[in-house]
Amino acid sequence: MTQTSRLMTPVLISGCIVLLIGFAIRASFGVFQLPIATEFGWPRAEFSLAIAIQNLAWGIGQPIFGAIADRFGDRKAIILGVICYSAGLVLSSFATTPGAHQLLEVLVGFGIAGMGFGVILAVVGRASSDENRSMTLAIATAAGSLGQVFGAPVAEWLLGFYSWQEVFVIFAAVTGLALFALPFMRAPSASKAELEESLGSILNKAFRDPSYGLIFVGFFSCGYQLAFITAHFPALVTEMCGPIDPGSTLYSMGITTTSALGAVSISLIGLANIAGTLYAGYLGKRYSRKYLLAGIYLGRTVVAALFIALPITPLSVILFSVAMGSLWLATVPLTSGLVAHIYGLRYMGTLYGLVFFSHQLGSFLGVWLGGTLYDSTGSYVAVWWVGVGVGLLSAIVHLPIKEVPLRLRAT
Repeated sequence: MTQTSRLMTPVLISGCIVLLIGFAIRASFGVFQLPIATEFGWPRAEFSLAIAIQNLAWGIGQPIFGAIADRFGDRKAIILGVICYSAGLVLSSFATTPGAHQLLEVLVGFGIAGMGFGVILAVVGRASSDENRSMTLAIATAAGSLGQVFGAPVAEWLLGFYSWQEVFVIFAAVTGLALFALPFMRAPSASKAELEESLGSILNKAFRDPSYGLIFVGFFSCGYQLAFITAHFPALVTEMCGPIDPGSTLYSMGITTTSALGAVSISLIGLANIAGTLYAGYLGKRYSRKYLLAGIYLGRTVVAALFIALPITPLSVILFSVAMGSLWLATVPLTSGLVAHIYGLRYMGTLYGLVFFSHQLGSFLGVWLGGTLYDSTGSYVAVWWVGVGVGLLSAIVHLPIKEVPLRLRAT
């Protein structure tokens, strides 16, 4: 197969379906924090550690699944991911101790990796033309955000009828639906020059390139902020937000409790991110990706600082969700596109997977630290300010990146 000049292709559409399903379920885990902790009487840190381990396993699994996809085929990697995801959810529904729940989240994390950006974006990237690549990566990333729009509210709704264990089993069945998209995921082969270069060779070049290290470091704060908010923001809103006025528009829409507002806030973030990610893809084709990334991280820093510094009200929650959502996954098509631009498409799954490991290290720290500091201080304020600081660091480290393909530097 060869690359096509069309923007919407079967590869892109099927990739979007896989990401939508995977991220819808993944984005819902914050909704389960209070029901699980309440049923078993666990400290907040126990569930937080489980989700932190999930994020770390996702990060460890991403380069592994990327390498499996690069070596044995994209679809085999995705099938393995679906199996891990479904099995992890079903087994987690039987977990009654913090240790068991935390251990099984390793399996869930590996499943997310197999259905996640490292594998899917590499397929989509190889199947698109140079002209359309930035936009196709953005569309695929936005599909993950679309899943986030539905994931948390659907989980909250299902919990009104079923136990959290039953909802986990339902989600495991939904995960299996991703298999129906696989027959359409046929990416073209790499170029002759790329096929002749070994994985070890390109990894050696990337590791010796300071720009790769800067991309690695810069993606850390993205993971910290996103995972912390996904896991803890519903609980933060439930406990720290002022009451919803019975005469307000939110109340008339059926959002009568701060718990419901917390779930809706995750949906709003995902909804705003669809537009933000697509716009980032549009800009990524026209402007320097490193400067766009620096601007996004700076924007996140300002938005997060203002939110925690001002009184938390239903209106501020809505405004924060929309503002942060517009910057949420806008980093993904730009970061993955930057990796592809500098280091080529042949081993993009592995190279982006390694960069994504940094993202998940940040995710682990954000989720775990959020629960730990909450239990010790009774507040999310301290860990929130840490996120503000690492966001500013990421804005700075992107500036020195040398945005020139390696093959051109050598000539």
